Amino acid sequence: MAETALAGIRILDLTRVLAGPFCTMMLSDLGAEVLKVENPDGGDETRSYRPAGSDSESPYFLAINRNKRSLAIDITKPEGAIAIRALAAKCDVVVESMRTGAMERYGLGYETLSQDNPRLIFGSISGYGRTGPLADLGGYDPIAQAESGMMAMTGDEDGAPTRMGVSLFDVMAGQYLAQGILAALFARYRTGKGQRIDVPLYDSALSTILPYAARYMMEGTDETRVGNSSRVAQPLNVYEASDGPFVLCAAGDRMWRKMCRDGLNRPDLVDDPRYAANAQRVANHIELKAELDAIFASATIAEWIDRLRKAGIPAGAIRTPGEALDSAETAARGMIVQAPHPTEGEIPTLRSALTMTGTPTRAPVGAPRLGADTEAVLRDIAGYDDLQINGMANQGIISKG
Repeated sequence: MAETALAGIRILDLTRVLAGPFCTMMLSDLGAEVLKVENPDGGDETRSYRPAGSDSESPYFLAINRNKRSLAIDITKPEGAIAIRALAAKCDVVVESMRTGAMERYGLGYETLSQDNPRLIFGSISGYGRTGPLADLGGYDPIAQAESGMMAMTGDEDGAPTRMGVSLFDVMAGQYLAQGILAALFARYRTGKGQRIDVPLYDSALSTILPYAARYMMEGTDETRVGNSSRVAQPLNVYEASDGPFVLCAAGDRMWRKMCRDGLNRPDLVDDPRYAANAQRVANHIELKAELDAIFASATIAEWIDRLRKAGIPAGAIRTPGEALDSAETAARGMIVQAPHPTEGEIPTLRSALTMTGTPTRAPVGAPRLGADTEAVLRDIAGYDDLQINGMANQGIISKG
């Protein structure tokens, strides 16, 4: 089998919950060895994210910590921080998500670790970055959604601001950091030197609303909620077929004409002055929706999606997550795979969204038990002997799992 893209790259992961673990999961999918450092007292909080009364592993934790090794080390203790420093000297990348100044207090800041290892890439995810008036605050996805303007744009026009159902900005911050780490590895290939990467949740959130930010900065126009519609392109909305709603996106004059002629068999709409160009369709979007709903009421969702897709018009059913996972498209793409786990047997998971022909992503292995690799990693990578390891275990600084 071909070698993975990041084979031989070792990452020390001092992150928890979602943003940082998502970043290191992406890198582990590409073949990097990820050493996940957790508090011996319970580990990553997401290990407890499971239904009341359940003794099984947390699906949340399992989902974003595949292909990693777990080290249970208390870095707040001097001996634990010393062990982390020894490991960082043997790693290519350190990723952390602590409050500003915490790593420095433990003697694990970039300036210190880069003295031991000038090639080290040091990535940080935080709420508001390491500089600025809010640098000391933690970061939470719902707050980023509120403060970035996303909630003000999400929801029905006459309804309340609405949070997205997923922690999108946590995921975005993780993706940004993974991208930065890959770029830093490439730069290190040329220069031989590492660098520090700072990815705030707030900055990631602002960058996600870029098209709307550009409109405000250039025109002074602030976006407000439009529900499932759009203020800049039509038709784009949820429409009602005879058996329920579906989504249609036929924005653009050329696609509008094609939909009317080939998808709806209503060429008369092309010449209707209310809808002739996108600007008119936006201005008359309420009348347009009523007209299209009347047309779509004549057939089922499946019939309309089939007709529209054959005409080259983007349309899709509104699914639950379960319906999406059970769909023919998901099966055809092989998105659901089985990962071996030491206590859960084979667990289903989603594979990486990347498909690479020369350096394929690795087959997933289930997330590790807390501290399962502490002893082996301290011995094989940090160079600790049994006396040191047992002494740290007896003092509660580490857990062997």
